[in-house]
Amino acid sequence: MFEKAEGSIKEAAGKAQAALGNVTGDNGSQLEGRARQAAGIAQQSYGEALDTVRGATKSNPVASLALVAAVSFIAGAIWAKR
Repeated sequence: MFEKAEGSIKEAAGKAQAALGNVTGDNGSQLEGRARQAAGIAQQSYGEALDTVRGATKSNPVASLALVAAVSFIAGAIWAKR
């Protein structure tokens, strides 16, 4: 939940910084603002993915545990071959 909110704040700050860069003609501020905006969008997506995983884990904990066990077993088998 906090990831999405923080991402929204970063996105808004990036938009504002890019707009200020447009007004002042500062290309560096424009680029930095766009980068901050993109980082905010990425963080929002990460937060949404986390919420989805948390919801799936709460609704079906046994399947989640089985999935983690299977992934761990496969990773262990791959690691042992090295």
